[in-house]
Amino acid sequence: MNQKTNWSQFGTLITVFFFWGFVAASNDILIPVFKKAFNLSQVQSQLVSFAFYVAYTVGSIIYFVISKIIGDDLLNKIGYKNGIALGLVISAIGTLLFYPAANDGSFTLMITGLFIVGLGFSLQQIAANPLAIVIGDPKTGSQRLNMAGGVNNFGTTIGPLLVSFAIFGSVSAGGTTASIESVKVPYLILGVAFLLVAVFFKFSSIPNKIDLENVAAKEAESDSKVLHKASVFQYPQLWLGMIGIFVYVGVEVATASNLPEYMRQHLNTPTDKVAPFVSLYWASLMMGRWTGAVGAFDVSMGAKKILNFLMPYLAFAVFLIVNAIAQHDISSFYVYAFVIVAMIVGDILSKGSPAKMLLIFSSMGITAMIIGMLTSGMVSVFAFISVGLFCSTLWPCIFTLAVAGLGKHTNQGSSLLIMMIMGGGFISVLQGAVAADNLLGIQYSYIVGVACFAYLAFYAIRSKSILKSQGIDYDVKVSGGH
Repeated sequence: MNQKTNWSQFGTLITVFFFWGFVAASNDILIPVFKKAFNLSQVQSQLVSFAFYVAYTVGSIIYFVISKIIGDDLLNKIGYKNGIALGLVISAIGTLLFYPAANDGSFTLMITGLFIVGLGFSLQQIAANPLAIVIGDPKTGSQRLNMAGGVNNFGTTIGPLLVSFAIFGSVSAGGTTASIESVKVPYLILGVAFLLVAVFFKFSSIPNKIDLENVAAKEAESDSKVLHKASVFQYPQLWLGMIGIFVYVGVEVATASNLPEYMRQHLNTPTDKVAPFVSLYWASLMMGRWTGAVGAFDVSMGAKKILNFLMPYLAFAVFLIVNAIAQHDISSFYVYAFVIVAMIVGDILSKGSPAKMLLIFSSMGITAMIIGMLTSGMVSVFAFISVGLFCSTLWPCIFTLAVAGLGKHTNQGSSLLIMMIMGGGFISVLQGAVAADNLLGIQYSYIVGVACFAYLAFYAIRSKSILKSQGIDYDVKVSGGH
């Protein structure tokens, strides 16, 4: 008997996914602004990403330590819903720091504020990802995570545009500089929004407790093969998946955060004209996730096939409309409609299997990176942007494969995976460093992304055989469930 998705609870849960995306993508607009205002090098400018993503690691370590001290899992103790509300309050405190930081013109205080926002996000992520998997059939958990990811990417699509408008709005008539003062108001509004959603969550119907042992039993073919290990680190699918999350978030963030510099050097694109390209990158993730989410709907096979084609173009239309409203020239983006076809083909070939999808999309990501490095002009820009299409569904694939069969260790596993979001900081800085003119230069620095995708292709193959030995086969389960 398939467990139905609780859509009202899921609808509430995905609001936090929107915020994560909104803030993460807005960082790409802050990078060139801070770089100019504080006179930073390319490596120093990547500290914006670094501070934000390393906060996830610190937050996860704090979570792990507190759970050990109290002798119980922190979320089991305080409740999942309460955990998300608390995380939102912590993030709100971080955004409010932008006000004094802007007044003092302090780069250190700015990135401290971002760090605290990330700290709150880490607690929200540890709670929200397992919740998305369990408020319905665990077998379609990766597709619900895709849907949540699609909402996340609606945030990443409009985030850079709204923040760019808020920062550059007053100077858009030919100017490319913005004062640090103009960063204050957008982040103040964001802080208030965080607090309002925290109150909304507190009184919502989202469950405070979930039975994780029961979830593990549902995933496996037979109870005899379910592993009951003493430590979470004894599950190879988890620690290999931790490296997977590290390199996946790394390639996703580094590709976008080095894009403004690539366009400045190779296409002479001014800072205030970069926003629609950064927005298209994150919209590409939305296109892929809206497509990947189709499997979570209770509709016929024929309807699913139609939706597989419809959803990415619907997401593309959202991107075009939002940019048209923001008065950006969108004529150069129409050609991207042809690039989307490659992602649709990959989605169809994967047949809803997390391992297959991870392998196919990682291979496509490698191809896109190589095309970007070997071509020039808008061809290379669209190649790098298309990496967003191929990163789009990797998070739920890796997350689902890594926590499969963990049972009572699921929360710990989830916090360890969230910890590895720090890859977004480390790999951005690594790419920023090798992008120096005396090393690889900005275009060839994207070889870092190729290496990340190569590991993900390996994990796709390895995790499949690990899970099979534990009686878990998502190929049988997922395709059988549709």
